[in-house]
Amino acid sequence: MSADSKQPQPPEDGAATTADSTSLLLSHARLTDGRTVDVRLAGGRIEAVGTAGSLTAVGARVDLAGYLLLPAAAEPHAHADTALSADAPGPVSYAPEEVQRRATEAALLQLGHGATALRAHVRIGDVQGLGPLEAVLQARRSLRGLADLTAVAVPRLLTGVAGADGLAMLRDAVKMGAGVVGGCPDLDPDPAGYVEAVLEIAAEHGVPVDLHTDADDPARLARLAAMAGGLRPGVTIGPCAGLGRLPGDAARRAADRLAAAGATVVCLPQGGCGGTELRGAAPVRLLRAAGVRVAAGSGALRDVSNPVGRGDPLEAAYLLASLGGLSPQEAYAAVSTEARAAMGLPEVRVEAGFPAELLAVRGERLSGVLSLAYSRIVVHRGRVVARTSAVREYCDSAATLDLPRQARPERPPEPGSPPAGPVVRS
Repeated sequence: MSADSKQPQPPEDGAATTADSTSLLLSHARLTDGRTVDVRLAGGRIEAVGTAGSLTAVGARVDLAGYLLLPAAAEPHAHADTALSADAPGPVSYAPEEVQRRATEAALLQLGHGATALRAHVRIGDVQGLGPLEAVLQARRSLRGLADLTAVAVPRLLTGVAGADGLAMLRDAVKMGAGVVGGCPDLDPDPAGYVEAVLEIAAEHGVPVDLHTDADDPARLARLAAMAGGLRPGVTIGPCAGLGRLPGDAARRAADRLAAAGATVVCLPQGGCGGTELRGAAPVRLLRAAGVRVAAGSGALRDVSNPVGRGDPLEAAYLLASLGGLSPQEAYAAVSTEARAAMGLPEVRVEAGFPAELLAVRGERLSGVLSLAYSRIVVHRGRVVARTSAVREYCDSAATLDLPRQARPERPPEPGSPPAGPVVRS
C-alpha cells in the first residue's frame, strides 16, 4: 500500500480543509495549563499561538474543541524486525519483504497512537546478515512524511574470534544507514570488550549508542558507566529491570554513576523485549532522584517476548503514573520530552517556533487523557498524519441521562440493531 493511501480523512467534528496544505490551523485546543487556544502551523513548525478565535486559517483547519493538545510522543525503544510476529505459524520469518511489511505496519500502528518518531532496534549477523536492517531502512524510506524511523544496529557478538564478523558487519550497518549502534553486552563472553567495541565504532562515525542491559550486576554497570562517560553524543541503556532488584544502597550507587556519566535510561513499563532476560520495571523514581534522564518506551510489540504488546506510549505513561509513582505530567514527559531528548530530537512545546510534532487527545486534563486516551489526532511536520476516533454507545436507560453526549445523526435503524441511545465520544 502506498504512503498516499494511508493519508487520514479530515476529522469529523467540525473540521474543514482547503487545497492549501502548507498551513494548518488547530482551533479551540485545550492546553495542559487550562488555556484554550488556536495554533497555526506552517513549514513544519508552530507559527503562532493565540487565544481561541484570534487566528485566521490560511490553509486547512481542524477544530480541536474537546481535545487536549500535547507535544507528540516518541518511541525510543521498539523492535521493528520482530514486531507483529507472535501469531505467525512456525519460526519468525526474516525474509526482507516480511520484515519490511511488519516494520511498516508496526510503525503506522505506533504513529496512530501518537509517536511521530521511532527508534527501532534491529538484529544483524547470524544467518540473516544485514538483510533485516536493509528491510527496516526500506520501511523508513516508505514512511517518509508520515513518521521518522531510526534504525539501531544490534550485533550478537563483538569479541573474540566469533566477534570479528560482528565488528565488520556493525561498521557496514552504519555505512548502510543505521543511525545508532547498540547491542546486548550482557550476552557477550566479554561484556566490557563488547561495550568498548561499540563505543569505538560510535566515536568513529559520530553516532549515538543505545545498549540493552538488565543492569543486575553493579560491577558490570559501573564499568559501562565509566566507559560511556566520555562519549558525546551520550549513551542510552535499557530496560534496566535488574536495577530494581538490587539492594537499596547498591541501586543508589549505580544510579549516581549513571547520572555522572550522563547516561539515559529507557525503561519499558509495558513489559520487556527480546534483548534482555529479566522482566519488570526499572526503579524510575530512584533514577530520577539521582539526576538520571529517564525515558519510557514500549519494547516488544506482539512478538514472542510480549504477544500482547500494544506499542502505545500513552499506556506506558499510564503505567508510570499508576504503578511507578510519577505524576501525570512526569509520566507523559517520559514518553514525549524525555523520549525525544534520548533520541537526540529537538524539544517540542506548544509555542511559536517549535517543531509541529503534536498529539491531540480527546479530554480536558492530562490525568483523564492517560486514563481514557481513545480518540487521537496526530500531527507530524505540520500536517495531520493519523486519526483515531472512538465512539461509545449506550442503550436507552435512566442511568445514562447525566453522561456527556454528542448528538448522533438521525437515520433509520438497521435491521437487528440494538436500541439507539446516548453517544459518548472518548
